[in-house]
Amino acid sequence: MVGIGLYCRKHTSGINGFVLGGRSVGPWLTAFAYGTSYFSAVVFVGYAGQFGWKYGIAATWAGIGNAILGSLLAWAVLGRRTRILTQHYNSATMPQFFGQRFQSKSLKIGASVIVFVFLIPYTASLFNGLSRLFGMAFHMDYTVCIILMGVLTGIYVIAGGYMATAINDFIQGCVMLVGICVVIAAVLNTQGGFLEALHGLAAVSDPETVNGEVPGIFASFFGPDPVNLLGVVILTSLGTWGLPQMVQKFYAIKSEDSIHKGTIISTLFAVVVAGGCYFLGGFGRLFADQVDVASEGYDAIIPAMLSGLPDLLIAVVVILVLSASMSTLSSLVIASSSTLTIDLLKGNIVKKMNDFQAVFIMRCFIVVFVLISMVLAIVQYKNSFSFIAQLMGVSWGALAGSFLAPFLYGLYWKKTTKAACWASFLFGSGIMTLNLISTSTGWFAFPTLLQSSINCGAFAMLAGLVIVPVVSLFTKKPDQAMVDEAFSCYEKKAPVSQKNALSE
Repeated sequence: MVGIGLYCRKHTSGINGFVLGGRSVGPWLTAFAYGTSYFSAVVFVGYAGQFGWKYGIAATWAGIGNAILGSLLAWAVLGRRTRILTQHYNSATMPQFFGQRFQSKSLKIGASVIVFVFLIPYTASLFNGLSRLFGMAFHMDYTVCIILMGVLTGIYVIAGGYMATAINDFIQGCVMLVGICVVIAAVLNTQGGFLEALHGLAAVSDPETVNGEVPGIFASFFGPDPVNLLGVVILTSLGTWGLPQMVQKFYAIKSEDSIHKGTIISTLFAVVVAGGCYFLGGFGRLFADQVDVASEGYDAIIPAMLSGLPDLLIAVVVILVLSASMSTLSSLVIASSSTLTIDLLKGNIVKKMNDFQAVFIMRCFIVVFVLISMVLAIVQYKNSFSFIAQLMGVSWGALAGSFLAPFLYGLYWKKTTKAACWASFLFGSGIMTLNLISTSTGWFAFPTLLQSSINCGAFAMLAGLVIVPVVSLFTKKPDQAMVDEAFSCYEKKAPVSQKNALSE
C-alpha cells in the first residue's frame, strides 16, 4: 500500500490530481472505491451484528437495499450529471459545488462547516468493533493496532492522493469479496450447512414480542419489526446519495463507458459485500449461548460467530475488516481535508493560494484528521464513552439529511433556490443534533419513532426531498441567466459511435 502511494505521487501535482486523480479514473477503480468507501468495519462488525440480531435473516434486505438503492440507482441517477456539472464548474468538493451552482459563498462555507463537524467523528467509528476482533486474534494492546492502521493509511493517502486511494481500494475490495464469501461458508458449515442453520434460526423465539414467543420470526421474510427495518434500509441505502465522500467518486470518473461499467461493478460488489455481511449477521442468535448482548453489546456478536473458526480463516477476517476500514478512512480524510482547504481556507482565510500550497495544506490536514480519528478511537476503547459512539451514529444522518435533497435537485431542477438549500442544511443537521442531545442527556423527549438515530436520519433525508421543492416555490427565484449557463453543459453535443446512436 505504501509502495502504491509512492508510485502515484506523479498524479498529485495539483488540486485536480490530488483530490480527483485528474478525472481519469476508470470504471473498476471507481466502482471499487465507491464500494469500499461505503462498507467498513461498522457494517461488518457493528451493523451486521446489531441488525442481524434484531431482524434475523430479514436483515439481508439492508444489503439488497444497499445494492439497488445505494449503488445501482445512485450511479444511474447521479453519476453522469454529477460528472458533467462538476467538470463544468471545475469543482472538486461538494461544498464547492453548492457555492458555484447557487452563486453563494455563504452556502459553500455553511456546507463545509457541516462536513467538518459531522465527518470527523465518523472517521473514528471505523475503528469500532475492531478491538474485539483483534482481541480474539492477537495478544497485543489494541491501541497499537489503531496506530498502525492510521499511520499506514496516512502514508499512502498523503503520498499518492486519490489515485493511490483508488488503487488500494481495488486491492482491498478484492480481499473483501473473497473474505466475505469464505467466512459465510465457514460459519454456516459450523451450523451444519445453510438449511440446518435456517431451521435452527426458525426455532429461535423472540422474548420481546408483545404476544409472547413467536417461533420462526427470525427466519421470516420481513422479520419481527419491518417498520424499523425499513428505516435501516433507507438510511444505509439512500444516505450514499448525500455523503460527500461517496458523491465525490463521480467527480473523478473517466468517461461515459466507465459510468455504465462502474454501475454494474458497484452494484455486484454491494450485493456480495453488504448482502453477505447482513446475511451472515442474520444467524447471530444461533450463537446466543456464546455472547451476552445485554452486557457486551452488539459488537460482540460477529466475533463470537467467528471465534470457532480455524486460525487461517480468522486471519482472513482480520485482513477483511482492516481492508474495509482503511479504505473508508482514506476516503473520509481526503474528503475532509479537501473541504477544509478548498472551501474554508482558500479565498477566505488565505486570500491567495496556488495549487502547490493547497496540496501541501491538504496533506497537513490529512495528518491532523488521521490523528483525531485515532485519538477518538483510543478514548472510546479505553473509556467506553457512549457519547462518542452516539455522535458517530448521528454523523451519517446529519450529512445525508443536509445534502441529499439540495444536491439532487441542484443537478436536475432549475428552480432550486439558495434558501431551499439552507433550509435542508439547517433541518438535516439540526434534527440530528437534537436527536443526539435528547438520547444522551434526556433533557427532553424525542418522538418515539425518531428516538433511534437510524430512523431519525432516514426521516431527515426523506423530509429534505419535500422541504427543498416547497421552499423553492416560495422563495426568491435564482437568476435565470446563471441557471441557464449552468445547465447548458448538459446540452453540449458529444460524438458517439453508431452502436449507441444511429446517424441521420
